[in-house]
This record gives sequence, structure tokens and C-alpha cells, in this order.
Amino acid sequence: MNRLIIFLMGIACIFNVMAQTKIVQTAGRQQLGDFAPEFARLNDDILFGEVWSRNDLLSLRDRSLVTITSLISQGITDSSLTFHLQEAKKNGITRTEAAEIITHIAFYAGWPKAWAAFRLAKDVWSDDIKGEDAKAEFQRQMIFPIGEPNTAYAKYFIGNSYLAQVSDSQIPFANVTFEPGCRNNWHIHKADKGGGQMLVGVAGRGWYQEEGKSAVEILPGTVIHIPANVKHWHGAAKDSWFAHLAFSVPGEKSENVWLEPVSDEHYLSLE
Repeated sequence: MNRLIIFLMGIACIFNVMAQTKIVQTAGRQQLGDFAPEFARLNDDILFGEVWSRNDLLSLRDRSLVTITSLISQGITDSSLTFHLQEAKKNGITRTEAAEIITHIAFYAGWPKAWAAFRLAKDVWSDDIKGEDAKAEFQRQMIFPIGEPNTAYAKYFIGNSYLAQVSDSQIPFANVTFEPGCRNNWHIHKADKGGGQMLVGVAGRGWYQEEGKSAVEILPGTVIHIPANVKHWHGAAKDSWFAHLAFSVPGEKSENVWLEPVSDEHYLSLE
């Protein structure tokens, strides 16, 4: 029983510390301390030091959501909104959530206000397109689906790739998506007659290289014809998502032979 009481007291202390978390704000004094010291005090000590710090009922994330909604609804899209968008990002609101929040506000506060807010939000979250947000953003750039993780061939890739089978009839082809830095191993499409592969760039930026030749940049619309029995690799640029359609050219006794990975030294040397 004593151990239970001690445990519960410890939990209570943790929540008490969380509730007493104070936000330190100095912008008021830095910018208006000499001109309006009382306003600066109210801004730093009361608004942020007390109101924003009352996080026992509303989390900082909730307060950020309420604040940016209030500012946008009033048409306030100056540096104060930029500041609160930055705070919202710090408080856990993701890029995707910010876009949905502002879209929702638009129907109640007005379309022009949302447009103005989006211009600021894009800058705030410009360097935060990662993980699922980055994947969703890339999907919006192309008409073909990203598909599912390419688990069947994962051992032949460095990094994560995705596969969406677009057609299984006549000439089967798939959309292959690569995360930044992802590429497949060197490989050969062997065939006694015919065979090979054709790639068509869909979105992003990638590379194709045949053994003994310089790498070729692949952009949306770029068509790459890969002859049978030629050693090569392809994949994303190191700083860009990339997708291409992959068409398998019919051939006799065709098989795909996977070889060694593309070394980091070689790959990172590409510009």
C-alpha cells in the first residue's frame, strides 16, 4: 500500500510540473520596452507567462490552433500570424494539419484570408516535408498512385521504394516511386531475343546509368530505352522524390539478374 501511495504521489508530481510549465517570452520588452513598458509587461508576463502557460486544461497545441484560427478570421496576416504559425509548428501541428486547418477556416472566415494565411504557412513549413507529409505532397504531383511498399524487391534497393501496378494486360507496366536517395542495385534484363525495359519519368528527379557511361538525369516526360543484356541502375536523386513508369519489353527467355548495390561514393558524386 505504501508503494502504491508513493507511486501515485510521483505521478501527481509529474502532472503538477507539467501544469506549471511556463512560457518565457521577451519580445514585448525587446521591441516595446522603452516605448510602452506596461504593454510589454502584459504581453510577456500575462499573455504568455500566465494565459499561454495555463496548459492544464488546454495543451499548447490546442492554444496554437485557437490562436491562428482567431488571427486568420480577423484577417491578421502579418508578422504576428507568422510567429504563431511557427509556434504551432513547434507545438506539434504538422504541415498537412496546417493546410487542412486553413482550408476549413476559409469556409467560415473568407477565401482571401485563407490565401493570405497560406502564403505565410508555406514558408513556415517549407523545410518540414518529411515522412508521410512528404509522401502525400509527392502524390499530389502525379496522376499515378504511389502504391504499396515494394517489399518483394526491397533487398535489391537501397532506401525505400513503392510499387503500383498500373496495367496487367497487353504491355504490363507499373509506377515505381523512390524516396530521396533510394536506388536499385546494378542489374541486367537478360533475354535471348527482344527483352529489355523502357522507363518514362513521371514526377520528381532521378538518375539512370549504364555501366561505363555517364548517368542520365530523368525528369517528368524523359523516356529511357534500356536494351536487353546491359548492366545498369536507376533511382531517385539524393534530394528529390522520384517516380517512373516501368515497361517490360517482351523477349525470349527473359530474366532479371540482380547484381551489386550502387556504392554511396559513386551515387553521391552525381549532381
